[in-house]
Amino acid sequence: MPNSAGAVEAGRPLLRLLPSSLLGRILLLTLLAMGVAQIMSSIIWVETFRARQEDRLVTTTRNLASSVAATTQFFNSLPREYQHIVLDQLRDMGGSRFFVSLNNSLIEMKPLPDSERKQLVMDEVTSVLRSRLGNSTNIHVEFVHPDDLRLLNTQLPLESLPESWAHYSLTLDPIKPPVLVTQVEVAEGKWLYLASLLPAPYVSLDEDSIPGQQIVFILVMIGVLFPVLAWLVRGQTRPLHRLARAARDLPLDEQRPPLQEQGSSEIVAVTRGFNTMHRRLQSYISDRDQLFRAISHDLKTPITRLRLRAGLIDDATIRERFENDLQELELLVKGALQSMKDTHIHENVEAVDIDGMIRRMAEAYNAESSLVTVEGSCGTYRGKPLALKRCLGNLLDNAIKYGEKATVFLEDSVDQLVIRVHDYGPGIPEAELDRIFEPYYRLGQEQRGGHGLGLGIARNIAQSHGGELLIANGDGGGLDVTLTLPRY
Repeated sequence: MPNSAGAVEAGRPLLRLLPSSLLGRILLLTLLAMGVAQIMSSIIWVETFRARQEDRLVTTTRNLASSVAATTQFFNSLPREYQHIVLDQLRDMGGSRFFVSLNNSLIEMKPLPDSERKQLVMDEVTSVLRSRLGNSTNIHVEFVHPDDLRLLNTQLPLESLPESWAHYSLTLDPIKPPVLVTQVEVAEGKWLYLASLLPAPYVSLDEDSIPGQQIVFILVMIGVLFPVLAWLVRGQTRPLHRLARAARDLPLDEQRPPLQEQGSSEIVAVTRGFNTMHRRLQSYISDRDQLFRAISHDLKTPITRLRLRAGLIDDATIRERFENDLQELELLVKGALQSMKDTHIHENVEAVDIDGMIRRMAEAYNAESSLVTVEGSCGTYRGKPLALKRCLGNLLDNAIKYGEKATVFLEDSVDQLVIRVHDYGPGIPEAELDRIFEPYYRLGQEQRGGHGLGLGIARNIAQSHGGELLIANGDGGGLDVTLTLPRY
């Protein structure tokens, strides 16, 4: 259990990085999917390209090695007195594929760093030469940078030789490709020296990365598809924004037209269901208004008549009891009507300065003594101002009544507004916490006044805003009442 809890905690920061809107999340996931797909396809393409290049490189290397072997066999077939003449003719001609010389010893040079391609080419050249010249022949194959290349018995650098001798066959301006140097011992104390370049396009032994044009293609494709996708997704999510705004504000003005049904079939179905619910709520509220107007009229009139008739009773004791019963009945009726009035949803939604509202309430309580302390701050909240004022007023009234003083903690965030009212009273027994929201339920009612409707009204108002009201005993005593209001 601790490990899984830690994993959940570790994953929460990653979740906070995700956009909160559906549009942002769809675009982010689409961008990630497009990026991953393009990267995978590019990797596959590059691997295939490299495999083809290696196959062609092996073929080219074998052809080059065969030319080296043929040249070596040709020199071996010449009489010694003619070998130097042939070498001089090759140098004077220029443009030869090889620079060829006959040296008295093996020339040691600084080799290039090892790489996969370098080893592949050297193995192929060595394999072809040994198959053509015999395994007993001394063969030395190495790649050398042009700056480290040494030629002839005197081991001259490339720059010291006439251009017609070696520059045309061993340079490729402006780049300096590696030079393949093959030295074969043709006789005792005689080494045939052949230096050559790999033919284009294999002028480098480095591994090819993703070509620049492939990266440009990926960026162009994402740049073209992403705005189109964003436009399409935004067109589908815009009706959801309107629906969420309408559900949050829930205007019940009968003259207001229903939401326009547009978008995908699923969104149209949801919008149509919302419009149907809106009409039913309007009908319900209209019927409820008529019902409570009738209750207000039908109950107040007989109570007034009974009060007048009670004045005609001669017995003072009976008359007092009768009047007390009428007063209690009248208070119950007023409390029930007030409860329905305070949780009424006719009020339109607007920006409410919760911070200023709470601080003004605190100033009213602190007129004579310091009863309410406010800690923290919050921004405006879109809600029903009179209902929220009644809700907060009930919470503070209860805190002062049962806890003598209270502290209000404000915690605001992008997702929700949390208002916690802590009093310093005796708290509530755990067994009574579930009943505290029941109508007319009063804890210690023999000592306190009221009808037991305040917390129920406050919770109904919180729920009408999509929030919740929770009650718990504080760790150090007192009672914590937490009002959570979501920000849509």
